[in-house]
Amino acid sequence: MHKSKFKLLPIAMIFLASCSTVPITGRRQLSLIPRWELVTLSEDNYRKLISESKLSEDTQQTQMVVTVGKKIASATEQFMRENRMESEIQNYHWEFNLIKDDKTINAFCMPGGKIAVYTGILPVAQDDNGLAVILGHEVAHALANHGGERMSQLLLAQLGETTLSTALTRQPEQARRVFMQAYGLGTNVGILLPYSRNQELEADHIGLILMAKAGYDPRIAIPFWQRMNNLAVTRPPEFLSTHPAPEKRIEDIRSEIPEAMKYYKQ
Repeated sequence: MHKSKFKLLPIAMIFLASCSTVPITGRRQLSLIPRWELVTLSEDNYRKLISESKLSEDTQQTQMVVTVGKKIASATEQFMRENRMESEIQNYHWEFNLIKDDKTINAFCMPGGKIAVYTGILPVAQDDNGLAVILGHEVAHALANHGGERMSQLLLAQLGETTLSTALTRQPEQARRVFMQAYGLGTNVGILLPYSRNQELEADHIGLILMAKAGYDPRIAIPFWQRMNNLAVTRPPEFLSTHPAPEKRIEDIRSEIPEAMKYYKQ
């Protein structure tokens, strides 16, 4: 056997031994990092972010974020229990914060259920229904372990076959930088690594089901994404960090709504 083939074997073995399955869609993904390690890293970085941010003093808007967030979280837990996948979110301790930043059109959910919404995205959401689209989508990213998948890819690319635990011990700053890139939390826009188009569309699909199960009409997602895409003409918001073609995204959402409506009617 050629020497180069020998070199490929360890990587292939790592890939095969480190695959997990995305809830709902069933897609197989690379997952080198245990979820508990991601949750621990998330909590540390979330605390730092919140401590350095100015939280909104608008009690009505803050309460809307908490209320919608709790409904989405409850629907997520129920869905995972019903599908015998609750072990994947056993370390989740949900938290919801509204950050006062009218120029930032963004929201995120870290592993462990740590959620932040920026006030800049609320005019696009318009109401709790639009916010449910946003939070369903972001929780779907966490549920599907998209950040962990990206971080696994980055670890292979930047640190070779080094595990996260080893990287944190030997190269702690580089490992943390990989985490920040994977979850789009860097302060320098240039280092943000966007989700892939497939991950974005997958989060749309899962998010529709989560919002429907939480009691929000999934058909609301179409006008929400139309409003979001209209913004991208002049100033692409962080929330559109990758760009499935708007027509493709809405076409896919439209085709997935009948499935989500089954959960909404229940």
